Amino acid sequence: MRVKTITFISWLIFCTVLCAQEPITRVCLNDVCVEAEIADIDALRQRGLMYREGLPESKGMLFVFEKEARYSFWMKNMRFPLDIIWIDKDKRIVDIKTDVPTCNQTCESLTPGDKALYVLEVNAGFAKKNEIKIGDRVSF
Repeated sequence: MRVKTITFISWLIFCTVLCAQEPITRVCLNDVCVEAEIADIDALRQRGLMYREGLPESKGMLFVFEKEARYSFWMKNMRFPLDIIWIDKDKRIVDIKTDVPTCNQTCESLTPGDKALYVLEVNAGFAKKNEIKIGDRVSF
């Protein structure tokens, strides 16, 4: 009975972190908005968009951190390219990496030029199509 209880509790913890629907927020850049899943705990930030087949247009993932820093990202186990947008505590874009390709083995680590509190991942081409640039304000 004790083993079953521990197994059930382990499953419950695992599912609470990984199976639960992530909260969603509306993120607006210039005049365009996306519905972004929020990744605000380590387990969600580490998983990110890995292993997904794609991302619907006007969708994204917003990574939220506890303090500003130069957070590096990589595309390990990604199946589609992204634009990665770093946003500071004042909700201004501080860096953008566009059309970042996927990788499976040796992956380049992408580090912003300045500190950020948030990072938004959207489909590749989003920044160019919507004329998103460093210094733009973001709202959510």
